[in-house]
Parts: sequence; C-alpha cells; structure tokens
Amino acid sequence: MDDKQFDALLESVRDIGRHMRGETVAGVKVHEFPEPDVKAIRERTGLSQTRFAYLIGVKPKTLQNREQHRVRPAGPARALLRIVEANPGALSVLHT
Repeated sequence: MDDKQFDALLESVRDIGRHMRGETVAGVKVHEFPEPDVKAIRERTGLSQTRFAYLIGVKPKTLQNREQHRVRPAGPARALLRIVEANPGALSVLHT
C-alpha cells in the first residue's frame, strides 16, 4: 500500500468516526428507515400473535419482544414486515 492509498483509507476511517458521532460527512447521503410498528402491522392483519408469528416464521415470544420494542427486527424480517405493512393481505395466501 502506498502513501496515497493509506491516506485515503485513513480519511475513510475518520469519515466513519464523524458519521458515528452524528456529524455531517461531505458527499455522504444517509437514509434512515423508520422502525416498523410490529404490533400495528399485526393488528391490521387481524391475526393473533401466535398465528402471525407462525406465518412470518418466528416464535411467538420473538413477536412479543418485537411488539414491546425489546428487540428490533433486522434484515429480512424488516423487509417482510414492510411488505405486510404495505399489503396486509399478503399473509392471507398463507393463512388458511
């Protein structure tokens, strides 16, 4: 690694530090996605906690923890919740 590459890498690390402290970093766009309201999403489907948990592939206790904001859904779980939020009937294909 030459000096130019090292300096660029060091500046990137400094940018990460600024971003983590909430400072503005030139040229960086930050997109924040609101935390899904799991309970409201489930209630819109009309399903019980147990049934909703089963259909989205989690244990009822996990769903309860998400509804009470003790645990935050991440990755694919957030994506699935966004789909159900936009289209509560999406689970009806699975709900028999």
